[in-house]
Amino acid sequence: MSDVTPELLVRAYASGVFPMADTAASTEIYWVDPTDRGVVPLDGFHISRSLAKAIRREDYSVRINSDFALTLQLCADRPETWINGEIFQLYCTLHDLGLAHSLEIWRDDQMIGGVYGVTLGGAFFGESMFSKATNGSKIALAYLVHRLRAGGFSLFDTQFITSHLQSLGAVEIPRATYHLQLGKALEIRAEFGAAATPDATQLLADLKP
Repeated sequence: MSDVTPELLVRAYASGVFPMADTAASTEIYWVDPTDRGVVPLDGFHISRSLAKAIRREDYSVRINSDFALTLQLCADRPETWINGEIFQLYCTLHDLGLAHSLEIWRDDQMIGGVYGVTLGGAFFGESMFSKATNGSKIALAYLVHRLRAGGFSLFDTQFITSHLQSLGAVEIPRATYHLQLGKALEIRAEFGAAATPDATQLLADLKP
Protein backbone atom coordinates (compact mmCIF):
# COMPACT_ATOMS: atom_id res chain seq x y z
CA MET A 1 0.00 0.00 0.00
CA SER A 2 1.14 3.57 -0.66
CA ASP A 3 1.10 6.44 1.78
CA VAL A 4 -1.46 8.50 -0.17
CA THR A 5 -3.99 10.15 2.14
CA PRO A 6 -7.21 11.97 1.23
CA GLU A 7 -5.50 15.24 2.21
CA LEU A 8 -2.58 14.54 -0.11
CA LEU A 9 -5.00 13.62 -2.89
CA VAL A 10 -6.80 16.95 -2.56
CA ARG A 11 -3.50 18.85 -2.66
CA ALA A 12 -2.49 16.88 -5.74
CA TYR A 13 -5.65 17.86 -7.62
CA ALA A 14 -5.13 21.50 -6.66
CA SER A 15 -1.62 21.19 -8.16
CA GLY A 16 -2.90 19.65 -11.39
CA VAL A 17 -1.88 16.02 -10.91
CA PHE A 18 -3.93 12.89 -10.34
CA PRO A 19 -3.27 9.30 -9.26
CA MET A 20 -3.39 6.05 -11.18
CA ALA A 21 -2.51 2.40 -10.65
CA ASP A 22 -1.31 0.04 -13.37
CA THR A 23 -3.95 -2.60 -12.67
CA ALA A 24 -6.71 -3.39 -10.20
CA ALA A 25 -4.30 -5.72 -8.39
CA SER A 26 -1.44 -3.23 -8.24
CA THR A 27 -0.31 -2.02 -4.81
CA GLU A 28 1.50 1.04 -6.20
CA ILE A 29 0.01 4.43 -7.05
CA TYR A 30 1.77 6.95 -9.29
CA TRP A 31 1.04 10.57 -10.17
CA VAL A 32 0.19 11.85 -13.64
CA ASP A 33 0.46 15.36 -15.13
CA PRO A 34 -0.15 14.91 -18.88
CA THR A 35 1.64 17.06 -21.44
CA ASP A 36 -1.73 17.57 -23.12
CA ARG A 37 -4.87 17.62 -20.98
CA GLY A 38 -8.38 16.62 -22.00
CA VAL A 39 -11.13 19.07 -21.11
CA VAL A 40 -14.78 19.51 -22.06
CA PRO A 41 -15.55 23.18 -22.70
CA LEU A 42 -18.75 23.73 -20.74
CA ASP A 43 -20.18 25.89 -23.51
CA GLY A 44 -19.19 23.44 -26.23
CA PHE A 45 -20.80 20.11 -25.36
CA HIS A 46 -21.95 18.43 -28.57
CA ILE A 47 -25.18 16.44 -28.67
CA SER A 48 -25.71 14.40 -31.82
CA ARG A 49 -29.15 13.73 -33.24
CA SER A 50 -29.04 10.15 -32.03
CA LEU A 51 -28.05 11.20 -28.51
CA ALA A 52 -30.77 13.86 -28.44
CA LYS A 53 -33.28 11.21 -29.48
CA ALA A 54 -32.10 8.90 -26.68
CA ILE A 55 -32.34 11.73 -24.15
CA ARG A 56 -35.89 12.62 -25.27
CA ARG A 57 -37.07 9.06 -24.69
CA GLU A 58 -36.61 9.59 -20.95
CA ASP A 59 -36.68 5.85 -20.33
CA TYR A 60 -34.24 6.43 -17.49
CA SER A 61 -33.86 8.44 -14.30
CA VAL A 62 -30.97 10.62 -13.20
CA ARG A 63 -29.65 10.33 -9.66
CA ILE A 64 -26.93 12.23 -7.85
CA ASN A 65 -24.74 10.40 -5.31
CA SER A 66 -27.36 7.71 -4.71
CA ASP A 67 -24.76 4.92 -4.86
CA PHE A 68 -21.28 6.35 -5.20
CA ALA A 69 -19.52 3.08 -4.38
CA LEU A 70 -21.49 1.16 -7.00
CA THR A 71 -20.61 3.81 -9.59
CA LEU A 72 -16.91 3.26 -8.85
CA GLN A 73 -17.38 -0.49 -8.94
CA LEU A 74 -19.03 -0.36 -12.35
CA CYS A 75 -16.38 2.04 -13.67
CA ALA A 76 -13.74 -0.49 -12.61
CA ASP A 77 -15.64 -3.43 -14.12
CA ARG A 78 -13.58 -3.77 -17.30
CA PRO A 79 -10.67 -5.92 -18.46
CA GLU A 80 -8.13 -3.18 -17.68
CA THR A 81 -8.63 -0.56 -14.99
CA TRP A 82 -6.47 1.87 -13.03
CA ILE A 83 -8.86 1.72 -10.04
CA ASN A 84 -7.20 -0.51 -7.47
CA GLY A 85 -8.47 -1.15 -3.95
CA GLU A 86 -6.63 1.79 -2.41
CA ILE A 87 -7.88 4.24 -5.02
CA PHE A 88 -11.40 2.89 -4.51
CA GLN A 89 -11.21 3.60 -0.78
CA LEU A 90 -9.60 7.02 -1.25
CA TYR A 91 -12.42 8.24 -3.48
CA CYS A 92 -15.06 6.83 -1.18
CA THR A 93 -13.46 8.86 1.59
CA LEU A 94 -13.49 12.00 -0.58
CA HIS A 95 -17.17 11.31 -1.23
CA ASP A 96 -17.82 11.12 2.51
CA LEU A 97 -16.07 14.49 2.81
CA GLY A 98 -18.32 16.00 0.14
CA LEU A 99 -15.49 16.34 -2.40
CA ALA A 100 -16.34 13.50 -4.79
CA HIS A 101 -19.65 12.94 -6.54
CA SER A 102 -21.40 10.53 -8.86
CA LEU A 103 -24.04 11.21 -11.48
CA GLU A 104 -25.91 8.02 -12.28
CA ILE A 105 -28.32 6.96 -15.02
CA TRP A 106 -30.81 4.33 -13.90
CA ARG A 107 -33.32 2.23 -15.80
CA ASP A 108 -35.70 0.54 -13.42
CA ASP A 109 -33.42 -0.87 -10.71
CA GLN A 110 -30.25 -1.04 -12.84
CA MET A 111 -27.56 1.60 -13.15
CA ILE A 112 -26.91 1.74 -16.92
CA GLY A 113 -24.45 4.61 -17.04
CA GLY A 114 -22.55 6.91 -14.78
CA VAL A 115 -19.61 9.18 -14.11
CA TYR A 116 -17.77 10.23 -10.98
CA GLY A 117 -15.24 12.88 -10.16
CA VAL A 118 -13.75 15.29 -7.65
CA THR A 119 -14.79 18.90 -7.09
CA LEU A 120 -12.54 21.71 -5.87
CA GLY A 121 -13.68 25.30 -6.26
CA GLY A 122 -15.04 25.66 -9.78
CA ALA A 123 -13.20 22.62 -11.14
CA PHE A 124 -14.68 19.19 -11.74
CA PHE A 125 -12.06 16.49 -12.24
CA GLY A 126 -13.77 13.68 -14.12
CA GLU A 127 -12.27 10.38 -13.05
CA SER A 128 -14.09 7.63 -14.87
CA MET A 129 -17.37 6.72 -16.52
CA PHE A 130 -19.10 3.58 -17.68
CA SER A 131 -21.98 2.44 -19.85
CA LYS A 132 -24.03 -0.73 -19.50
CA ALA A 133 -26.57 0.28 -22.17
CA THR A 134 -26.43 2.23 -25.41
CA ASN A 135 -25.74 5.92 -24.74
CA GLY A 136 -25.62 5.36 -20.97
CA SER A 137 -22.40 7.28 -20.38
CA LYS A 138 -23.23 9.94 -22.97
CA ILE A 139 -26.54 10.72 -21.27
CA ALA A 140 -24.69 10.91 -17.95
CA LEU A 141 -22.17 13.37 -19.38
CA ALA A 142 -24.92 15.56 -20.84
CA TYR A 143 -26.61 15.87 -17.46
CA LEU A 144 -23.23 16.37 -15.80
CA VAL A 145 -22.32 19.29 -18.09
CA HIS A 146 -25.69 20.87 -17.38
CA ARG A 147 -25.14 20.49 -13.63
CA LEU A 148 -21.65 21.97 -13.80
CA ARG A 149 -22.87 24.96 -15.78
CA ALA A 150 -25.79 25.54 -13.42
CA GLY A 151 -23.53 25.20 -10.38
CA GLY A 152 -21.04 27.83 -11.53
CA PHE A 153 -18.14 25.58 -12.54
CA SER A 154 -15.64 26.78 -15.13
CA LEU A 155 -13.46 23.70 -15.72
CA PHE A 156 -14.41 20.13 -16.63
CA ASP A 157 -11.17 18.15 -16.66
CA THR A 158 -11.31 14.75 -18.38
CA GLN A 159 -7.57 14.09 -17.87
CA PHE A 160 -7.09 12.27 -21.18
CA ILE A 161 -9.06 12.46 -24.40
CA THR A 162 -10.70 9.61 -26.30
CA SER A 163 -12.68 9.43 -29.52
CA HIS A 164 -15.77 8.97 -27.34
CA LEU A 165 -15.09 12.25 -25.54
CA GLN A 166 -14.07 14.03 -28.74
CA SER A 167 -17.45 13.21 -30.26
CA LEU A 168 -19.01 15.11 -27.36
CA GLY A 169 -16.85 18.20 -27.77
CA ALA A 170 -13.78 17.40 -25.66
CA VAL A 171 -10.49 18.97 -26.71
CA GLU A 172 -6.85 18.78 -25.71
CA ILE A 173 -5.06 21.79 -24.28
CA PRO A 174 -1.36 22.18 -23.38
CA ARG A 175 -0.32 21.56 -19.79
CA ALA A 176 0.50 25.24 -19.20
CA THR A 177 -2.92 26.33 -20.44
CA TYR A 178 -4.59 23.76 -18.24
CA HIS A 179 -2.74 24.97 -15.15
CA LEU A 180 -3.81 28.55 -15.88
CA GLN A 181 -7.45 27.46 -16.20
CA LEU A 182 -7.17 25.37 -13.05
CA GLY A 183 -5.77 28.28 -11.06
CA LYS A 184 -8.71 30.47 -12.07
CA ALA A 185 -11.22 27.68 -11.38
CA LEU A 186 -9.91 27.11 -7.87
CA GLU A 187 -10.79 30.71 -7.00
CA ILE A 188 -14.46 30.15 -7.84
CA ARG A 189 -17.10 29.05 -5.35
CA ALA A 190 -19.18 26.49 -7.24
CA GLU A 191 -21.77 24.04 -5.96
CA PHE A 192 -22.32 20.59 -7.45
CA GLY A 193 -25.70 20.20 -5.82
CA ALA A 194 -26.94 23.72 -6.55
CA ALA A 195 -29.43 22.92 -9.30
CA ALA A 196 -32.30 20.53 -9.79
CA THR A 197 -32.04 17.95 -12.55
CA PRO A 198 -33.93 19.24 -15.61
CA ASP A 199 -36.27 17.20 -17.77
CA ALA A 200 -35.08 16.18 -21.23
CA THR A 201 -36.64 19.14 -23.03
CA GLN A 202 -35.05 21.66 -20.69
CA LEU A 203 -31.69 19.87 -20.77
CA LEU A 204 -31.52 19.97 -24.56
CA ALA A 205 -32.63 23.61 -24.67
CA ASP A 206 -30.06 24.67 -22.09
CA LEU A 207 -27.18 22.83 -23.79
CA LYS A 208 -28.03 24.07 -27.27
CA PRO A 209 -25.13 26.17 -28.66
